[in-house]
Amino acid sequence: MIPVPGFRGAAFTSAADGNAKSAGDRTAISQVLGVSPNWAMVDQVHGTTVVEASAPGWLGQADALFTDRRNLPIAVFAADCVPVVMEGPRFVGAAHAGWRGLASGVIEVVVAAMAAAGSEPVRAAVGPAIGPCCYEVGPEVIAQFPEESRSTTTWGTPSVDLVAEVRRRVPHLEVWSLDSCTRCGDEMHSFRRDGTAERMAGVGWIP
Repeated sequence: MIPVPGFRGAAFTSAADGNAKSAGDRTAISQVLGVSPNWAMVDQVHGTTVVEASAPGWLGQADALFTDRRNLPIAVFAADCVPVVMEGPRFVGAAHAGWRGLASGVIEVVVAAMAAAGSEPVRAAVGPAIGPCCYEVGPEVIAQFPEESRSTTTWGTPSVDLVAEVRRRVPHLEVWSLDSCTRCGDEMHSFRRDGTAERMAGVGWIP
């Protein structure tokens, strides 16, 4: 488990915490975090749809959600893509950001949705994601990102620094990030490394 310092309620899971998409593992994770085992979640589609969560359960196809309900954990799932938890005075938000979502503006969309609801986020936490050391992409992906977010893998091919791109898109927010790569080592689930169907979670809540 990876708690986020300075947040009232934010954490990221690792491979040691199991498969966060499994109800049984979510219950165990919730016990460690001291939150309700009934989470609000979405069916992620690499888009920019944001939903406001007022109750737990699966809330349809989206890649971000936010809530002002106390003790209602909201979560996104990832195994190379970037999980982001955002916190404002009244709301907590979470976004799942792969390269398609980032290029389409999913981070800005959830920030705008929270602001429109009356509580713009002031800080963001970026969880475990694939690093530029391992995130090899083709020219059609590279073309979606500015020079400052482009990089090179350890074997010399073009890559994108997804965490740097998140930071670039929210320059007005205080950003905490976990400087790690999901594909390196075996501490995190990684679809690129082993094709796993298991996922880690980025969880946010208002105590």
